[in-house]
Amino acid sequence: MTKRNRVEKEDNPNIQTKSMEELKSTRLSMLALCFGAMVFIFLLQITVIGDKIIWNVKLRTKLSICRWVPDGNVNGSAAAITCDYSNKEYDLCTINGSTLLDPTSSTIYAVDPHTQNKSHTPLKFRPYPRKSDKVAMSFVKELNLIVAQPKLSCNVTHHTPALVFSAAGYTGNHYHEINEIFIPLFITINKLFSNQDVTLVVTEGKMWWFQKYAELLAAFSPHRSIIDANNLSTVHCFPSATLGLMKHGPMMIDPKLLVGNPKTLIDFRAFLGKVYSKLGTPFMYPKREKPQLTLISRSASRVIMNEEEVIKVAEELGFIVHVFEASRSTPMRKVYGVVHGSDVLLGVHGAGLTNFLFMRKGSVLVQVVPIGLEWVSTTYYEKPPKYLGVEYLEYKIEVNESSLLQKYGADSLVVKNPSAFQTKWPQKRLHWTHQNVTIDIPRFRNCLIKAHEKANIFITKVN
Repeated sequence: MTKRNRVEKEDNPNIQTKSMEELKSTRLSMLALCFGAMVFIFLLQITVIGDKIIWNVKLRTKLSICRWVPDGNVNGSAAAITCDYSNKEYDLCTINGSTLLDPTSSTIYAVDPHTQNKSHTPLKFRPYPRKSDKVAMSFVKELNLIVAQPKLSCNVTHHTPALVFSAAGYTGNHYHEINEIFIPLFITINKLFSNQDVTLVVTEGKMWWFQKYAELLAAFSPHRSIIDANNLSTVHCFPSATLGLMKHGPMMIDPKLLVGNPKTLIDFRAFLGKVYSKLGTPFMYPKREKPQLTLISRSASRVIMNEEEVIKVAEELGFIVHVFEASRSTPMRKVYGVVHGSDVLLGVHGAGLTNFLFMRKGSVLVQVVPIGLEWVSTTYYEKPPKYLGVEYLEYKIEVNESSLLQKYGADSLVVKNPSAFQTKWPQKRLHWTHQNVTIDIPRFRNCLIKAHEKANIFITKVN
């Protein structure tokens, strides 16, 4: 190009406008081509393989991730926010550079000095891995994520990345604390921070929760303090940050999703053992001729109304029976000691059975399944214990053993067809919160005989 032509191009605004329009047109064409290619692959897979559901998920995932990848033309080395909303269980956001936490406004800044004089719209984010559950997420406070140069200075500077998550949601229920916080925390650290120090930043954590899980939280970040974001009044800065926790499913760790550092629920159980056992070694228990059965007692819903009769028949069969009802303030080390030392753990479906994670391989879990709770009983407390090598038995109550029969009558859908009744959460909740059980002792005796046989095999091997 001649010097004259260059001058004409620089001085002619029409030429510049035309170039911009051509650039936009080119970008739109590339996006259309990319989208068309993915749609073509999607249709081809349906035609050839016929697996519409799988490829629909894959296509949605790709589109979701693409939509939130930041523009690569970022000036300098300023931090950028990247969010992935593709998973049905959780959302995950990362800040790839300098990060500032302002606790007074619940705002996390991706520090960018080039945006000092610009206005910004913060991204709203709830760091709790149960995003499809509107009830749970309504308890979780939104954080503001924004790329900006804040008019704040750091009071505390950390040299390790921040991992930010909420302790709200269904916290207060032991099952949900494990399923939505600690298993996801184990997954996320092993996926993103393997062999790397990380600073845990907990939002909406209650003091009792920090006290209950102090040892476990410290084990995830042994060289760093745990930050309670609720009680901060100072500004904290980090070299980078991840917001949210990764989740694989109910009481599940999928090693195929942890490429390069595969872990399973067995590894999580071993991790718990290191945290709560004495000096990192297993608890030692005296040899005994009779197996010990620990009965998880309940005082609210799903109460065993004839608990004393259950204890009596268990003792008649040769069990040493220990009745245990943990409260919110019960130290987890004590819970671990009781459950880990038991040969049989017995209870009605509920959060207390989550402690099967403390059981030894070969010991026995007996779950009493109320009516209407078959699916959750199988998903939460049958499949995971079996994976850990825990012997599993269940006692499904019959209609006449449920308190719902007397309250609603034999012809009610509540009793006759619970699955048809449970169309929405309020209806599903009824079988959890308004049902007690009166166990048929002669029928339950047969279940306990099987448990006794398996427990005797277990203690023989242990001894």
